[in-house]
Amino acid sequence: MELKTAIQKRTSVRIFKNENVPVSDLKEMVRLAGLAPSVNNFQPWRYIAITNKDLLNRMADIVAGKIAGLPLKKTVASKNIVTQVTWFSTFFKDAPVVLALVIEPYETVLESGVNLSHEEINKIRNYPDIQSAGASIQNLLLSAVEMGYGACWLSGPMVAKKEIEEILEIKAPSNLLAFIAVGKPRSEPRPKDKPNLANSMKIIE
Repeated sequence: MELKTAIQKRTSVRIFKNENVPVSDLKEMVRLAGLAPSVNNFQPWRYIAITNKDLLNRMADIVAGKIAGLPLKKTVASKNIVTQVTWFSTFFKDAPVVLALVIEPYETVLESGVNLSHEEINKIRNYPDIQSAGASIQNLLLSAVEMGYGACWLSGPMVAKKEIEEILEIKAPSNLLAFIAVGKPRSEPRPKDKPNLANSMKIIE
């Protein structure tokens, strides 16, 4: 499959067939994810593949509990909105596999040359470690499409980030950043219509 085709076919898939994803396929997706650009070529990422259904259900229950504990606005729609967000944040429990992306603090030479902390430098550079992780995830998503799978990038479960890190034994300075659910789509994915970004591109000559 050509890269352009994979990009155009990629869409968020949330309902999967009950089929396992071979470990060899997972390793190939992660290998390709690791070829993404990263700040100072630091490659601050690693992936954890989770297929244990009991564990996925446990994490989903914790996420649902966290969302349920959020203060609701006093509107008619608030409960429906929270119900919807809960599903979008917990459907990963039914995915054949969930990949957890863990990033490490990168080390920049700037830290040895200026009187600023790592956190301050990260902020003024607009969090290049997180930007790097986004590039890795995009590589993984496109690789999944090219290999005949569907996938979805999730940030919703991070409402229970601390609890999930404890379950997955992720310890500081490592940092859980996102989930990616992967599996064979139950139906043919239909990419959503999106505006042509080129039409709004500003050109400065």
